[in-house]
Amino acid sequence: MEEKEEYKRLINEIISRQSIILGPEIAIMRARGVKGLTVNETGEVTNIEGVAKDVLQKLIDQYVELSGQIVRATLGSIFKKYPTVEQ
Repeated sequence: MEEKEEYKRLINEIISRQSIILGPEIAIMRARGVKGLTVNETGEVTNIEGVAKDVLQKLIDQYVELSGQIVRATLGSIFKKYPTVEQ
C-alpha cells in the first residue's frame, strides 16, 4: 500500500508541475484521460487502479505527446526525489 501512496504523491507532483507549464485545465484533462488514474477537479489523484508503474508511464506519455522533451527535462528533477520508484 505504501508504494501506491508514493506513486500518488509522485503523480500529484507531476500534475501540479504540468499545470504550471500547460495550464491547469489541459494538465487535469490529460491526467483524467489516463486509464487507471482517477483525478479530482483540482488535479489531485484520488485513486490508482492496476499497476501504478504502468499508470505513471501512461500519464507521462500523455504529457510528452503535448510538449515533448520539455516534459522529460521537468520530470527528471522530480524523479530524483523518489529514488525507490522505478521508471
